[in-house]
Amino acid sequence: MSMRIERVAGVDVGAKKGFHAVALRGRALSSKLTTCSAAAVVAWCREQRVSAIGIDAPSRWSLTGRARSCERELALVGLSTFSTPSRAVGEVHPFYGWMMNGIALYGNLASHFPLYDGQSPVVEPFCFETFPQAIACSLTGQKLSAAHKRTDRRRLLEGAGIAADGLTNIDEIDAALCALSARHVLAGCFNAYGDRAEGFILVPTRLTSFSACITTADGSLHFLSPS
Repeated sequence: MSMRIERVAGVDVGAKKGFHAVALRGRALSSKLTTCSAAAVVAWCREQRVSAIGIDAPSRWSLTGRARSCERELALVGLSTFSTPSRAVGEVHPFYGWMMNGIALYGNLASHFPLYDGQSPVVEPFCFETFPQAIACSLTGQKLSAAHKRTDRRRLLEGAGIAADGLTNIDEIDAALCALSARHVLAGCFNAYGDRAEGFILVPTRLTSFSACITTADGSLHFLSPS
């Protein structure tokens, strides 16, 4: 058996502000990127050699104009999120500009980091949709108020051994949280909500014990793979 330190990334998606991305190598913040270019995010992810990318933006439009199946399933467990509209609505309403940017990002990532589609085991490298508020609530086991998200999410990152002092705004904090989610997904500790037609939202569960990984003295999570 040989060891590798996982490399993951998280991306927070905005409208006019574009993309904020954070890469983790083990528990160390290895790189950050702010750009309005989806192609630049892909190039950066390839340079960072990440295995998984968590993205805070819908990966699919609603097929019915109502909340997607993943959003309805999250609501059933007490985790509310934005309802994604149909493509026809999303492409013309200014509010959904950030969703348009997200869809563009998934499209640019597709050839190098295919979107998670329910496959088991997960095939690397890949990207997936996630949601910071759901991540925070799931990992803390508490119903957190979004009003305190900057403080709560920074504390959560620090509790996971990730130095958050290099994260200067909530967008970078959320990107780091999405990257943390990617660590859990690689370890197999996550719940998948939704379906292939309208997309999955992956939410991490608490790390317990794994036959496929070990934590070393430096606090990094190492995954075991065949030599």
